[in-house]
Order: sequence, then C-alpha cells, then structure tokens
Amino acid sequence: MSTNTVKLHRVLRATPERVYRAFLDANAMAKWLPPNGFTGKVHQMDAKVGGGWRMSFFNFTTGSEISFGGKYLELLPNERISYTSAFDDKNLPGEMTTTITLKAVSAGVELQAVQEGIPAVIPVDQCYVGWQQSLVLLGQLVEAEIKE
Repeated sequence: MSTNTVKLHRVLRATPERVYRAFLDANAMAKWLPPNGFTGKVHQMDAKVGGGWRMSFFNFTTGSEISFGGKYLELLPNERISYTSAFDDKNLPGEMTTTITLKAVSAGVELQAVQEGIPAVIPVDQCYVGWQQSLVLLGQLVEAEIKE
C-alpha cells in the first residue's frame, strides 16, 4: 500500500507551552485543527502516552462527517508530540503518524510537523492546504493575548 508524507514548518509568536497545550486541549483542537469549511468535535482525549483520542470533522457545506482517532506515542512537554491516527472510513486505510516538534526561538516558537503514512488516495497537495489552513488557525489561537 502506497503512502505519502507531508512536512511543514511555522514560526509562531507564542510560547512552546501555549502551542503544546493547544495540541492536547480538546476545546482548542476542535477550534484550530479543522481546516477551512469544516467544524470539529473531539469525542475523546486521554492526553498521555498510550492514551487515545478521537474526533470528527464536519463539512459545513454538505454536512458529511469524517471521523478518525489514534494513540499518543510520545509526549515531551513543550518540545515534542507524536501520535497515530487512522480514519474510520475503510476507503482511507492505514495508520498515519504525526510528529510535532517545538523549539523556543527569538520570535516565539518554531513548529515542525511531519505526517507520515497518509493514504495514497489523498492528494498530497490537499494535505498541505489543509495543514496550512489549520496552522493559520493555530496561530490565531496561540498568538492572541487576551487580558481578563
């Protein structure tokens, strides 16, 4: 079975702690991870190594749903997150592994994302577009400074 890999890089004006938390907080994930045109719902999030997570994206135009989930492989606070994910749809077979690396830099935090094992039926360019849209939303969430 053929699979694809995408690699992304972004520098955000935020702290590694805030970005790390955005990946492990269910409400945050539902807000920033769904790309444009989708809403999201987190059904389960047990943010510990070996713990599971599940969520769905809902296409706002058609109302269709795509569900997926996986397990946390590595959680190094404020530095590294690695997790598996698989789609519930049998037409999108296989298991993907996503690794997020965070590094404090002078402007804030450098984020490196690598997603491996993407089913071959999903065009790589669409993965890049989706991730880029999600990372813009992540930036809007973690870069905001809202005083109480």
